[in-house]
Amino acid sequence: MAGRGRSGDRIEPSFSGRPARDDDEFSLDADDRIAGGRSQRRGGSKPPPQRAAPRRQREPREREGGGFFGFMRRMVYWCVVLFIWAGIGVAGLVVYYGSRMPSASTWAIPERPPNVKITAVDGSVIANRGATGGEALSLENMSPYIPEAVIAIEDRRFYSHFGVDPLGLGRAIVTNLTAGHMVQGGSTLTQQLAKNLFLSPERTLERKVQEVLLSLWLEQKYTKDQILAMYLNRVFFGSNAYGVEAASRRYFNKSARDVNLGEAAVLAGLLKAPSRLSPARDADAANARAQLVLAAMREQGFITDSEVKTAMSQTPASAKSYWSGAGHYVADMVMDQLPSLIGDVKEDVIVDTTIDKSLEKKAEQSLVDVLDKEGGKLDASQAALVSIDGTGAIRALVGGRDYATSQFNRAVKAKRQPGSSFKPFVYAAALEKGLTPYSVFNDAPIRIGDWTPENYEKKYNGEVTLATALAKSLNTVAAQLVMYDGPDQVIKLAHRLGIESELQPNASIALGTSEVSLMELTASYAAFMNGGYKATPHVIRRVTTAEGKVLYENTYDSPPRVLSEQIVAQMDAMMMGVIDNGTGKSAKIPGWQAAGKTGTTQNSRDALFVGFTSNLTTGVWFGNDDGKPMKKVTGGGLPAKAWKEFMIAAHKGLSPAPLFGNGQLTADPNNGQPMAEAPGNGQSGSGQPMTAEAPPSTIGGIISGVFGGNDNANRYPQAPVRQQGATSGNGPVPPADIAEGGGSGYEGMVPPGDVGGAQTTSSVQPRRTTLLDLIMGQ
Repeated sequence: MAGRGRSGDRIEPSFSGRPARDDDEFSLDADDRIAGGRSQRRGGSKPPPQRAAPRRQREPREREGGGFFGFMRRMVYWCVVLFIWAGIGVAGLVVYYGSRMPSASTWAIPERPPNVKITAVDGSVIANRGATGGEALSLENMSPYIPEAVIAIEDRRFYSHFGVDPLGLGRAIVTNLTAGHMVQGGSTLTQQLAKNLFLSPERTLERKVQEVLLSLWLEQKYTKDQILAMYLNRVFFGSNAYGVEAASRRYFNKSARDVNLGEAAVLAGLLKAPSRLSPARDADAANARAQLVLAAMREQGFITDSEVKTAMSQTPASAKSYWSGAGHYVADMVMDQLPSLIGDVKEDVIVDTTIDKSLEKKAEQSLVDVLDKEGGKLDASQAALVSIDGTGAIRALVGGRDYATSQFNRAVKAKRQPGSSFKPFVYAAALEKGLTPYSVFNDAPIRIGDWTPENYEKKYNGEVTLATALAKSLNTVAAQLVMYDGPDQVIKLAHRLGIESELQPNASIALGTSEVSLMELTASYAAFMNGGYKATPHVIRRVTTAEGKVLYENTYDSPPRVLSEQIVAQMDAMMMGVIDNGTGKSAKIPGWQAAGKTGTTQNSRDALFVGFTSNLTTGVWFGNDDGKPMKKVTGGGLPAKAWKEFMIAAHKGLSPAPLFGNGQLTADPNNGQPMAEAPGNGQSGSGQPMTAEAPPSTIGGIISGVFGGNDNANRYPQAPVRQQGATSGNGPVPPADIAEGGGSGYEGMVPPGDVGGAQTTSSVQPRRTTLLDLIMGQ
């Protein structure tokens, strides 16, 4: 419908249903199209003149909001919007998770678990003990290849980022997306350190946020070198090794100070997967990873192509499967003793020991050689060795055949019967009572209560001197000596010399039926070697902090005297006979005087040889952990052979020196009596000649011995006071009240009786030649 305006013009409705305006171009176009393309107005009036207004077209506006560029503009816009909101969200998470952390003012680097560095006498490292397995090193003290290798493969922009590396993170994302799985991490060394120091290994958003915050804090508080040093000294390298020092010793048996380029590449390669890439587990995988590390180092300009070629030849092909070597028995022993010396270990300490590493290796090798050669056919699977000098310092200790197989220390912790190697204490007690190496006893079948001791070979020798009886290890004579001395006196002497284990006061103690450790037995023999002083076994010389503060130093430099020089000289001469003419012939050392004693327990369950030169006292044990009998192995067999091999190696290059007293019983030119030659001038510590009683060979001598008492007794130091009995004019006699069923205090023990006859006498007196015997030709 139409209408008229105020001016009389007709106003046509627009196409859009709204009043037309003069400038509404689209309405005019629509009218034109409706009128067939012509503009007709009523009344034939002339159309108004056209206004010169700018034309606005719809098509350009539509093109402006569409197409590729429009899409990109919209994408940019929404990305900015999303980025802003994401930033707000991340900030919110940071604030939230940060609020759950302690105040930054309380943050502190946790103390590194203390390390115990155990060294030999020459300062070389025997082992490290502690949670980390190695001491902390500064960057200046470790091989320069190690930090370079780690930076090249783990964080090449370590010295340029601020704790978090956006470029590295982006590169890792792209690499992982391309590969389709996780092949590269985006964490920096600082982030890894923060995780190791403060956080759990769980992978959560909270832990990751806290890791970033801690990384920023570390970068603000410490220098790059300090952060790198902390990282290298704490990071896990597999096989219970934390830090480069522990890893270097674990895999290459050397300090991180000394590793070469190839070894440094192996260590750096371990960080990705310490267990899987361990050279102890998979040498090929470790070497392949090391080559990638070398390539990264070359790319970063740390090394040249020629160095890469050299390093590839240096890369170790294999590593030990576990800690091995006898030195670890020593390390375990040190750790057992350390708390009682310095208390709890709260900082890195250095323990200087008495161990000689060259002797330690020789000791281990000697046992392995004998076991490998003869152990299998003789059913001997284990062995142990202890070597001690005159002060009691342990110079070598081997607790078993192979530490990697068994960490039980058989030299220290195992207590077993010593067998006849206990007899020197019985003989020394007898000498203190007035007997001499020439005192005669009758080797024949005897009975003591219900016990009938027999010799190993079940043969008997009749009348023998004590020196012969010890050399041939005659059990019947040793049993008689215990009855003469009294078991309590033997026990007192053994404890005085260094036996600490409880000993049973019975007659069978003569044959070593009370259990002792190899270490205490060997240390007790050292008193025979050093002239009669107690040799307290010890392995720790000094304990200091890493800064040099002394926490402990041993005080074994003034040992007490436990045997007189005379007794020592006599015992040394008697025990030399064991090696020269007795059961220990296999232990002879060319050019050296040596003394010792064999020991074999029932059914060859244990076999021992303990002996000494003027330089070392060494004890060796062979047997089986389960107590299974060996095939006729005696102390003069495998143990003596291993002892000889070790002692020859230990004395190589040393000038031979005689035993105390020169190891001989010689005639005194003053009176023609046998004399134990003392060191130097042949005098005892009191200035008196040290003589030993010879078997009477003349009538006058016999009469003197039978009726005139024993003048030689005055030449000995004061003997321990008897609890029972006394010394008669016929020589030493046992306590008078020791008899079968008597009140001796030793239940069921009786003295030796007539050879082959019933027990009819209460005397335990050794059989001696009398005047009547001489007259009758007996």
